[in-house]
Amino acid sequence: MEHVQTAETEWLNAEKTALVVIDLQQGIVAGGRQSAPYTSPEVIQNASILVDAFTEKGAFVVLVKVSSVDGKDMLKPNTDLKMGQMQLPEGWDNIVPELADTPNAHIVTKRQWGAFFGTDLDLQLRRRGIDTIVLCGVSTSIGVDTTAREAYQHGYHQVFAEDAMAATTQEEHDYVCKTIFPRIGKVRKSEKVAEMLK
Repeated sequence: MEHVQTAETEWLNAEKTALVVIDLQQGIVAGGRQSAPYTSPEVIQNASILVDAFTEKGAFVVLVKVSSVDGKDMLKPNTDLKMGQMQLPEGWDNIVPELADTPNAHIVTKRQWGAFFGTDLDLQLRRRGIDTIVLCGVSTSIGVDTTAREAYQHGYHQVFAEDAMAATTQEEHDYVCKTIFPRIGKVRKSEKVAEMLK
């Protein structure tokens, strides 16, 4: 008998799914920083579509930002690529205005690339019975990718909103979205993810 492949019906249970938005904050997406294949305004707009859909359904929204108390809490490994001393101006870690007033959003402050290590993200998700996360934000190849790998190791199902994230170059973005993310979750567009949420 010939096997007939049917289209998979995709949906996300709003009670068991969280939206995790990575580093959409003033000091990272403002100021004309290079962003590809989507501009920072496009990423913010598409992330806003998701935030609105999750908020409307009463689903858990997590806004992640990277910040520092005094610079001593940040990682400083010996690397080939030398980074200058980071100057963090006032308001650098403020969530972008388009998302800042999201009702009941949980704010996670991290000190490194990934949003799980050293934060209460896993605790807050598990206490709510959440087993699936939708990830978006910047940078695709740094903050989003690191958080995705951590989520995979914690056993979460994942959906990646490809057009609500961007990297410094299209090559970085494409590599992660085409090589890494399909191995640990599903890659979809923001509007499709919003439609999947029930």
